[in-house]
Amino acid sequence: MSFARTTASPVYLDHAATTPMLDAAVRAMTATLTTTGNASSLHGSGRAARRRIEEARESVAADLGARPSEVVFTSGGTESDNLAIKGIYWARRGADPHRTRLVVSAVEHHAVLDAVEWLERHENAVVTWIPVDADGRVTPGALREAIGDGADVALVSVMWANNEVGTIMPIRELASVAAEFDIPVHTDAVQAVGHLDVDFAASGVAALSLAAHKFGGPQGVGALVIGRTVGCEPQLHGGGHERDLRSGTHDVAGIVGAAAALRAVCSDPSRDGVRALRDLLLDEVLRIDPDAIVNGPTGSSRLPNNAHVTFPGCDGDSLLMLLDAAGIECSTGSACTAGVARPSHVLTAMGMDPGLARGSLRFTLGHTTTEADVRALAEALPDVLERARAAGRAVARAI
Repeated sequence: MSFARTTASPVYLDHAATTPMLDAAVRAMTATLTTTGNASSLHGSGRAARRRIEEARESVAADLGARPSEVVFTSGGTESDNLAIKGIYWARRGADPHRTRLVVSAVEHHAVLDAVEWLERHENAVVTWIPVDADGRVTPGALREAIGDGADVALVSVMWANNEVGTIMPIRELASVAAEFDIPVHTDAVQAVGHLDVDFAASGVAALSLAAHKFGGPQGVGALVIGRTVGCEPQLHGGGHERDLRSGTHDVAGIVGAAAALRAVCSDPSRDGVRALRDLLLDEVLRIDPDAIVNGPTGSSRLPNNAHVTFPGCDGDSLLMLLDAAGIECSTGSACTAGVARPSHVLTAMGMDPGLARGSLRFTLGHTTTEADVRALAEALPDVLERARAAGRAVARAI
């Protein structure tokens, strides 16, 4: 039996990997791409480019509850995470050689995990991993226990919202705990910005990472929002274009597009409508497969666009490819580690059996998602599950 595509064009349910650009961002970038000027040049064209960047900086700061001087533009979330993790660690250790420990949640994106593990291997950093509860949440008590007396801690890093299961962390409470020990907190807010109200000043964190392509801006542009008094060693050396923390010629059009996208999504009163579609998707999945397991918390403790489901007896990669053949595009987890044949570190940290964790899919919705998209998934899913489970049984018999 052939497995024919059931939709005329792909149904895109992988917005957490990247979301289509908003019209406001496209218009802003298109207008900027017709201009000339290096923002570091002193002539008229250079000053005009610099003015566009500073206007974008002011816009981003206003939308995130920060000062313009606290916004450092980067190439994206990965660079922002690396700059914060390594830069703050080096600055804190330089000021006090005893501060060699990093306290990091066990469910971070690999941009954070790999940066931390690099410091562990090459800089003799000591890492304390903060455990999470069954919903993937770091509790203030768990953070306090991980910090201990705090005398040797350089930095705490806990994401604002998890990229796989959508868990929203109690960032303000966690930052408050760290503040008792005078320890700065970095948060990877890549999945939160554009979906949640993110206020840098009110959060109490020292540094916050974001990526434009997660909220309708262009790929290859991001920012690290970092307090003016937070010590941080640069990773890229050169012209010191961004507060001497980041060197490199500015992507003026990309920065302008990022600011336009953030302003559009933060001022859109209908952005919460995606939650109803997400709930419909989960209702349909559980109707089709009552044995399916919804991972992560419910209600307001979860990103409104995230649905993460484990299908017992199935292999996630098989499900992914079968759905793709049917015109449904989703993910088995983070796009940055797609294709890696191992269970999700997030799910195993939450206590799930590794074998069961391999049968998981992430569906993430966005501004282009419609009810018809959800219905298309519901139409394709029964046959996909039947085929995936049949393949799993065949493999089990052959072993």
